[in-house]
Amino acid sequence: MKFSDVALSRPVRGFVVLLLIIVIGTIGYTLIEGWSFLDSLFMTVTTLSTVGYSEVHPLSSAGRIFSIFLILGGVGVLFYILADMVRYVLEGELGVQFGRRRMELTIQKLKNHFIICGYGRVGESIATILNHEQVEFVVIDKRDENIEMARKHGYLAMNGDAANDEILRKAQIHSARAIIIALGNDVDNTYTTLTARELNPMLPIIVRANSEEAKKKLRLAGASHIVAPETIGGQRMARLALKPKATEFVDSVIFGMKQQLVIEEIDVGDNSNLSGYSIHQVEEHFPDMRILALKKHDGSIISNPNGKALLHDIISLLVFGPQEQLLALEQWCASCKLTS
Repeated sequence: MKFSDVALSRPVRGFVVLLLIIVIGTIGYTLIEGWSFLDSLFMTVTTLSTVGYSEVHPLSSAGRIFSIFLILGGVGVLFYILADMVRYVLEGELGVQFGRRRMELTIQKLKNHFIICGYGRVGESIATILNHEQVEFVVIDKRDENIEMARKHGYLAMNGDAANDEILRKAQIHSARAIIIALGNDVDNTYTTLTARELNPMLPIIVRANSEEAKKKLRLAGASHIVAPETIGGQRMARLALKPKATEFVDSVIFGMKQQLVIEEIDVGDNSNLSGYSIHQVEEHFPDMRILALKKHDGSIISNPNGKALLHDIISLLVFGPQEQLLALEQWCASCKLTS
């Protein structure tokens, strides 16, 4: 059920009751007075609207009593509908529903986006990073308060069970870049992983594991990467205690909000114009950037490659440097040739 269906139920219910009263009034006049359908309908509408037209035909005593009850019931329903519509507009519900409908239409158009399942502390942290990276994503959570919080932050959000096929389809899982499952318990994470893998067999699935026992089940369910927040948190605390400056530097490079220096993986397509150039040529063109590793088509990774190595049979580069130069390199990979 859509948000708009729930919110519009009261006004719709009022109109349905009004229509029912009109039907009852029309049938009543037809049976009591023996009038035609059109005369009975006209009498019913004029009676309910209290516009003051004269009677279509003289009413019998039974007809007058019927009219009294018709007026009391019909006018009451009309006042109910009017009051409800005024409340609906004054309280901003109409604007809220239009906003939610716009959000649904925006979600329908998403492509190459991320899906975040769960908007607790972990999910909120993930959304903050993705938002800072200016990538598109949609949040799924079945708790109303979490959805409202996500929307207050300006995020696209859907209220529902992330393990439900229809919810994931509405989140455009078939065209998503990856799904991040960070629900509160391992059972929900496993079911959601199974559903996501069934709907999109090639989709990268990053899943939160709350226990060591869950990792094996998540792998069997089809998870691409499994993350245990408690374990990672403990490892980071240990690194900060042993090598605080190095840890802070790495964190600032990977997750730093100022983005002075970043590490990125840049895809190199089969038809990329970088093919055949050496690492030295590329780094010479982008002097503040360094290529840290190469990933080949067979899945092997060459770390700290020689400057004379040619960019051949490569699917991606792991590079380090200013974000502007990394973006420029990404454009070179897509369409340009380096000048010698």
